[in-house]
Amino acid sequence: MIVTTTPTVEGYRVTGYYGIVFGEVITGINFLRDFGAGIRNLVGGRAQGYEEELMVARTQALQELEQRAAALGAHAVIGVDMDYEVLGQGNMLMVTASGTAVTVEPD
Repeated sequence: MIVTTTPTVEGYRVTGYYGIVFGEVITGINFLRDFGAGIRNLVGGRAQGYEEELMVARTQALQELEQRAAALGAHAVIGVDMDYEVLGQGNMLMVTASGTAVTVEPD
C-alpha cells in the first residue's frame, strides 16, 4: 500500500477513486507519564513518555487507514493528513489520519 501526503504518486497514474478513508485512535495518557511530563514542563526537557505514546498512536492510525483503503480495493492513499487533538481533561489523545483511497497503475 502506497501512502503519501502528495496528491499524486510519482511514476503512477490514478485509475480509480474510492473516497475518503480515515484511521482514528484515541488513547489515554497514564498518570505516571502525565506526572513525568509535568515535572519536565517545570524544569525543561522533552516529555519522552508523551512522544512514545504519540508515535504509537500515529502508527496505529496509519495502519487503520491502510486497512480501510485495502478493504475498498485501493492500492494507495493520497493526500494523507494527520490531525491531533487533546480530549477530556487533557488526559486523552486523538490521532486521525485521512486521505483519498485510489487505485494506481505505472505510467
